[in-house]
Amino acid sequence: MSAAWPWRPSAAAPALRLRARLNALVRAFFAARGVLEVETPVLSRAGNTEPNIASFALEFSGRTDGAPRTRWLRTSPEFALKRLLAAGIGDCYELGRVFRDGEAGGRHNPEFTLLEWYRVGWDHLRLLEETVALVREALALVGRDAAPQVTTFRDLYWQRLQLDPFTADVEVLRNALGDVALDPEGLTRDDWLDLLMTHRLQPAFDADTLLAVHDWPASQAALARIRDGDPPVAERFELYLGPLELANGYHELTDAGEQRARFARDGRVRAARGLPAVPLDAALIDALAHGLPACAGVALGVDRLLMALLGTERIADVLAFDFARA
Repeated sequence: MSAAWPWRPSAAAPALRLRARLNALVRAFFAARGVLEVETPVLSRAGNTEPNIASFALEFSGRTDGAPRTRWLRTSPEFALKRLLAAGIGDCYELGRVFRDGEAGGRHNPEFTLLEWYRVGWDHLRLLEETVALVREALALVGRDAAPQVTTFRDLYWQRLQLDPFTADVEVLRNALGDVALDPEGLTRDDWLDLLMTHRLQPAFDADTLLAVHDWPASQAALARIRDGDPPVAERFELYLGPLELANGYHELTDAGEQRARFARDGRVRAARGLPAVPLDAALIDALAHGLPACAGVALGVDRLLMALLGTERIADVLAFDFARA
């Protein structure tokens, strides 16, 4: 009898062994620094309100004692980890699977491995240094290294595109895309900045450089603090190895009222785009109200890092079974 789909793994055995070595390195890295490994729920009553991320939902058939039957597969362990931080657990990390609907292709898989960790009393710049140190240790597994380079979001766009991303109007941003053809209908200013990053900037990033870009526009704060200034900036960073985005870190927002307002703003954007409503995480709001300690957190894509270690552009090459074979 022939199989309905290919039964063999999508990744070769050396890639799977490298993944195991990387997992061991991560755990040793944090054990040496006193950062606690934890496990948090994969299923939640709340989804991710971020308009550019789609969550999987499922219906629970058992007893709920009045709780919602609809549960959401996590897109990140972030909210649960912050609840632990508010409860006083201290520095912690999780290495585990997360899920995002609609993301399948050469560099994406609907389920993938994310490493997320938090450091109490740190800001995003100090955490950036630790993230670079971890990635460099990982590169050493395959006899590689990469030179760290740190820049601000504003300086990156100015030096490479000769425009100020904080003040340039939309027409200037559109023209800077050059011959990149796309439908401009409904695109916001932040969308144009994102397109410039993915289509003009990232492809030119040096393969042997770990580029850290920090202090983003306040309109792209996500869950980061905003620092007053002219202009105000979001205290976040992204880390790239060559053209691959590896990590996204924040000096974390601790204000419950501001967090609720950002969730509400996400909801309005989702409604305007015709996207389904997603229940916000009330437990996170309550945890912030109780008191989240000042901290910085970062999420690092383990599969992306493995792709960089192996020099492949196919996520299937680092997964035992990719989406087509699952």
